[in-house]
Amino acid sequence: MARKGQSNSSKGTGGRDDTPGRRHPGTFLRPVHPGEILMEEFLKPLKLSMNHLSLDLRVPVTRIAEIIHGRRAITPDTALRLARYFDTTPAFWLHLQSKFDLDTAQDRLLAKVQREVRPRKEVAA
Repeated sequence: MARKGQSNSSKGTGGRDDTPGRRHPGTFLRPVHPGEILMEEFLKPLKLSMNHLSLDLRVPVTRIAEIIHGRRAITPDTALRLARYFDTTPAFWLHLQSKFDLDTAQDRLLAKVQREVRPRKEVAA
């Protein structure tokens, strides 16, 4: 589900790849939003519409549409509802969101953090 996009510069990372399996030399795999998983792995195979899902979950269709289009995060409330409906766990949905948030922050901030923060040195006792 992740697609290749723009080049990934290793400037500021010391040439290291700090996310095994996500980055490859010269390529960048964009983070996958939980809405994409919801659509591709649940709604499409089950032939469910966003409207049908929203009615069954008792949430506004705009909530589902915004999640699917990557404009809204999975909240604990939505995770509980999706888990009950699809017989998964709330942790599954929240983990997808947390992974997306961390990958997005890492893509945006990792080089800056590596420049600004020095690792703690062990102090001899």
